[in-house]
Amino acid sequence: MKKPQTVKALEELGRVQLSKSLFMRDFLYSEISQIEGIPNIPDDPKLAIAAGKNLCEKVLEPIQDVLGRISVRSAYRSCVVNAKGAENQNQYNCSSNESNYAGHIWDMRDSEGYMGATACIVVTSFIPYYEKTQDWTALAWWIHDHIDGYTRMTFFPKYAAFNISWRENPDCSKVIYSYVKNPHTGKSGYLTKEGMDNYSGSHEQFYQAFIEQLPSS
Repeated sequence: MKKPQTVKALEELGRVQLSKSLFMRDFLYSEISQIEGIPNIPDDPKLAIAAGKNLCEKVLEPIQDVLGRISVRSAYRSCVVNAKGAENQNQYNCSSNESNYAGHIWDMRDSEGYMGATACIVVTSFIPYYEKTQDWTALAWWIHDHIDGYTRMTFFPKYAAFNISWRENPDCSKVIYSYVKNPHTGKSGYLTKEGMDNYSGSHEQFYQAFIEQLPSS
């Protein structure tokens, strides 16, 4: 599949079904693209689709199956769009293209040749619990315990939105990082990563109250 050059071709790309309820079009919107007038279109649609399918099937759909609708805040970025975001980092908060290959830039492999994909999402059912408790760790620990396909999460303050990634690299270990203070420790930064004492085992005590208040519980 070539990079779309016409409206019809872009429509066809947008219709590609990445998983049972998610389509490529769901991941192409970008505020940077809109304001700066830069099309957010993959140079390598085939690679972007392959990475996106893994993210959707192995990470996003399993979350949505249990916790309900997810809202995509930011996902795929073309190299040109991400470069503009990195150029204006203070305004757009984008890191360099190289650090985003196999991350937000789905259609470029990382330095080791592996593909990957990242999306920033909000779990709608978590918003009331988060606004009441400010405890983003409840969601982080639930995903850590139940979603095998994720490799990294990074949490942000508004609605407990977070970047979540899938990586092809089999050596990637799970990492949870947050720019929001952990209400249990008063600190931001790493919640867990390989080598930390809290990496393994069940963390149900941190998310049980959230799960119990879901409508299906």
